[in-house]
Amino acid sequence: MSLAASVDTLEQQMTSRRFSISELAKEYGVTPRAIRHYEDEGLLSPERKGQARIYYTRDRTRLRLILRGRRLGFSLQEIKELLDLYDADPSEVTQLKYFLVKVGERRHMLLRQRDDIDATLEELDQIENNCSEVLQQKEHEITNTLYHKEQDESKAR
Repeated sequence: MSLAASVDTLEQQMTSRRFSISELAKEYGVTPRAIRHYEDEGLLSPERKGQARIYYTRDRTRLRLILRGRRLGFSLQEIKELLDLYDADPSEVTQLKYFLVKVGERRHMLLRQRDDIDATLEELDQIENNCSEVLQQKEHEITNTLYHKEQDESKAR
């Protein structure tokens, strides 16, 4: 068998491989319910045999991309648009251009959030320092008051 024939055979095996919902759920650490939700949202479209769902390599790849998109903070709608672009343009040029725009938007939003978090942390540091200073003053005042009270009682004896 030639190398080209071996590659073709391997590709056919990979694209025709079947997965159950529980296999995919276990592999990706998600619940079957999450996978069914992605199906309900139109992100996955497994074959059905009666009540059973049969997922192929394409569905597995789509699930991996969905989960990556979620981890990066993309909405299901944005992920659906990316996947739909891939279906419409197998060259992936349109999808990649759209993805770069979305990545830039996401990066910008995360940088703004990081600035907000940094500002909040600075404010918390200031509040913490102020509270510590006030607490030290109060404890010092209490210690002085107790000391003077003991001194007064000692003199009174």
